[in-house]
Amino acid sequence: MKIISKIVLFFILCIYIAVLSKFILFKYIPLSQIIEHFNFTYDEYHWRDNNFVPFKTIKFYLYLADVNPSIRIENLAGNIIGFSPFGFILPLLSKRFQKLSRVTLATLFFSLTFEMIQLIFEFGSFDVDDIILNTIGGILGYIPIKIILSIVKYKGKTQ
Repeated sequence: MKIISKIVLFFILCIYIAVLSKFILFKYIPLSQIIEHFNFTYDEYHWRDNNFVPFKTIKFYLYLADVNPSIRIENLAGNIIGFSPFGFILPLLSKRFQKLSRVTLATLFFSLTFEMIQLIFEFGSFDVDDIILNTIGGILGYIPIKIILSIVKYKGKTQ
């Protein structure tokens, strides 16, 4: 039974990564133009507003932006919520990810991978604040599963 649950979790993780890739990398690009990006032959105008300054975008959306509140929520909370499942699934999938530090590092590198792909292939814009928010999301996804696993482990010892 345990192997079946691991297979199901792995399948869920793969679906999650595919959906996340669509929302992060391919949200503005039609499928017909994706190959052109990988060939570096894309001549259309592309969005290149990269941010390498930590907390610049976060501050902008929290304090400076004169934009619709739903855009603020979509940008800030969306980055956090989008990576929460990653922090939730990893500890269930592997014992290696039972510690917060490992989940944090895995989420950071996973988010950095998405940002680097956006930077290199011009699918969007690199934003260091997205990495920060995504990593927070992974941590917030980890916390409830860690609590649940601790309760289950405690109940297993007392019975």
